[in-house]
Amino acid sequence: MNITWPGFNVYAYTGGKAFNAAQPTVVFIHGVLCDHSVWVLQSRYLAHHGWNVLAIDLPGHARSAGPAAASVEEAADQIHAMLDAAGLDRVALVGHSWGSLIALEAAARLKQRISHLALVGTAFPMPVAAPLLAASLTEPDKAIAMINVFSRATLAAPPSAFGPGTWVHGASTALNRRVLASNRKVNLLHQGFTACNNYTQGLQAMADLSCPVLFVNGALDQMTPPKTTQALIEQGQRSGKKVQVVTVPMGHHQMNESPEETLQALRQFLR
Repeated sequence: MNITWPGFNVYAYTGGKAFNAAQPTVVFIHGVLCDHSVWVLQSRYLAHHGWNVLAIDLPGHARSAGPAAASVEEAADQIHAMLDAAGLDRVALVGHSWGSLIALEAAARLKQRISHLALVGTAFPMPVAAPLLAASLTEPDKAIAMINVFSRATLAAPPSAFGPGTWVHGASTALNRRVLASNRKVNLLHQGFTACNNYTQGLQAMADLSCPVLFVNGALDQMTPPKTTQALIEQGQRSGKKVQVVTVPMGHHQMNESPEETLQALRQFLR
């Protein structure tokens, strides 16, 4: 479905089900150079088990028009505007990597409008290594290759993932290239990495939340290792939040490297 903003549309995958106002809604937010398709198992399952699903392409990415956000804060404002445009008063937010920072900041700002917050493959701070940041600007194809070496801990997609048995590095590279090419005005790779690198409000955002929080970490994640979530976890606990932590096998792409384990964590959390 398309969510209409003044002047442009944002695409949201609904898991093959029509919107039902009597059901709760969950919004999925992808990371840098990704789109709605990374959530295929989790979004389809929840859509067919009592939830409205909006797995969005962020503005300026893939099927969505509009300006691509240059910061986490700007992207959080876009999520706010999207919820208003869709007439949604209360939702759960699920974000991966850069999308987890966007979800965190949006949840802190939207307070009671967010029922649950799930942070998949998150970290705070989320620094980007200088060679990778530089390559993302001048040699994006080299940067994409670097990402796919460090963000994966398996060679083939498991049976419940999209394209089981396929070469995950090749599939991820193709997705990254396609999303990068979808916006000819902005280098989405460098802009997204810069936004991650520059975000400083994570601990304050965690303290400002009004909802329970789930962390889904990858045991073999080299991009956002489990230890890099500890500051956020401890801040949530100190500020009295209901915090859950689940560690799933494999690497940074928890949604399709460990799809069933990630889905199970989300199912239990969203009950």
